Amino acid sequence: MTEDRHYITVLDSQFGELTLIATDKGLRAVRWPTEMANRAPLPDEITGQPDHPMLRATRDQLLEYLGGERKSFDLPFDLRGTVFQEKAWLALASIPYGATTTYSEQAARLGRPKAARAVGAANGRNPISIILPCHRVVGASGHLTGFAGGLDTKKQILEFEKENAVPG
Repeated sequence: MTEDRHYITVLDSQFGELTLIATDKGLRAVRWPTEMANRAPLPDEITGQPDHPMLRATRDQLLEYLGGERKSFDLPFDLRGTVFQEKAWLALASIPYGATTTYSEQAARLGRPKAARAVGAANGRNPISIILPCHRVVGASGHLTGFAGGLDTKKQILEFEKENAVPG
């Protein structure tokens, strides 16, 4: 079996530089400049092709999000994790824009109410930051906890979303 080709482009945002990585199947990763490389392992060979259709769609939707116009994303993913990790990652998409939840609440929604730590570990490996919004998950006390882009960035994104959320 051959390795899927990976494509890459960079998007500058008000929250920092985002590196977008995709395959022909879907979005594979959104990386932050300061994150650890082993958080979402990728192949050594990645092709710079900013106009790849998947990267273009991701960039367009992220720009709409960053402009306060988009509240959720509609992109195919090429996730590579355990069954539990992938369920935890996909569950992130159900957290409403401008809202937060806790690891315990996310675990309960997954049908694993005692798995808050496992959810935290899975979210820590979420390869698709912002789009699968792990930044919306906070500690039980409401305090901000780990985020690949850093806690200051997590705080900025949450404030941005609250400012742009439509009252409802």
